[in-house]
Amino acid sequence: MVRIASKKVIVSLALALLLAGFSGVAAQNTKPDDAGTQGQATLEDILLNDFENAEDWRAFSTSPLGDTKIRKVIQQGAIEDVFNPQELTAEEKERFKPGANHVLGVKGYFKDRGFDRVEVKPPHEYVIKGIGRQLSVWVLGRNFRHTLYAKFRDYKGNLHKLRLGRLNFLGWRKLTLTVPGWLPQSTRFSLLDKNLHFVSLYVESDPHEVGGEFYFYVDDLRIKVDKSEMMYPGSLIKDTW
Repeated sequence: MVRIASKKVIVSLALALLLAGFSGVAAQNTKPDDAGTQGQATLEDILLNDFENAEDWRAFSTSPLGDTKIRKVIQQGAIEDVFNPQELTAEEKERFKPGANHVLGVKGYFKDRGFDRVEVKPPHEYVIKGIGRQLSVWVLGRNFRHTLYAKFRDYKGNLHKLRLGRLNFLGWRKLTLTVPGWLPQSTRFSLLDKNLHFVSLYVESDPHEVGGEFYFYVDDLRIKVDKSEMMYPGSLIKDTW
């Protein structure tokens, strides 16, 4: 009985060592980055406008009084986030050079406390090729409590306003918004240039802010898009005929 028990122990140990060997080989054959890269979206950073040629943008106001207009202004002083000066990327450090870079200035007027708007539009809507994930823009605030929004048009033609943030700060800040999942986007329609469109930036007046003139400046309008679902064998053939 003792010998039979000993044989069973030896067989069990041999099986355990054999299984451990197979699991070690499997672990060696698995690439460390596979688990971290599978299923993750590849985001592409797209510059919509650097405002170096922004003379064709236009500003419109719902308030009938006052002066509402835009002006391309040369950068004076550094562009860096007042709350996080280290946030600049290598590309932004290269581009944001005082005396060489230009920004878009917006002068608005709100007659009185209320919900007037000043909208700033490019000459045409920007078509977002892919699934839009995050929009960002550098903003120079003058400590007004008005709120900045971005307006989008989905492929069904419906307009959506997404909040970038308040302008109640002095200096530059990089404002960002995440495109929500409920906003209709489809890569199927992106092949026909019928995906998400960027329409405009606009400011809603704060009901507690004193009426009158206000200013703000913007630069480096960007969006991060996911193009992973657009790339497949045959994707270069466009259904536009």
